Amino acid sequence: MYFLAISGSTRKLSTNTAMLRAMSRIAPSDHSISVFDRVGDLPVFSTDLEAVPLPDSVQRFTELICRCDGLIISSPEYVRAIPGGLKNALDWLVSRDEIINKPIALMHASHRGDDMLAQLRNVLSTVSSRFADELFLRFELMNKSPAEIDEHLALPKNHVAAADFVSRFAAYCGQ
Repeated sequence: MYFLAISGSTRKLSTNTAMLRAMSRIAPSDHSISVFDRVGDLPVFSTDLEAVPLPDSVQRFTELICRCDGLIISSPEYVRAIPGGLKNALDWLVSRDEIINKPIALMHASHRGDDMLAQLRNVLSTVSSRFADELFLRFELMNKSPAEIDEHLALPKNHVAAADFVSRFAAYCGQ
């Protein structure tokens, strides 16, 4: 199966993006994960811009979502809320068909962020009938470099947890 992993961060050295990239390298061989780290490239959502043709960056984003079997989303918390870039990306999808039945699971790269996660769960369960709230994987990775995140996820217990998460999500997507 092919999964699109969306990072809710706009930082180049984002912990969430690094975790998703590490996941793409350790996913079981029968699954692939591509990371979308460009939420900051999407224009601010406006219903006036929803007409065809969509802005190029939005068109590319929606095409990626169409092609994947499921979405894995990981995001930092900004001021106890969903970051603006990720919320904007989700706003672009609200009135579109691409996300309605798309399986979605969450990952998180911090020991904190529960307020944002609650908001994100609410939004995702509203826009997709296939949001898998029970599928969730969290690692405590704050203040780690991308190399340290790779090392952390390569530890046997973390590697097994990551592979299990991907396999359970693949099973959910296949239902």
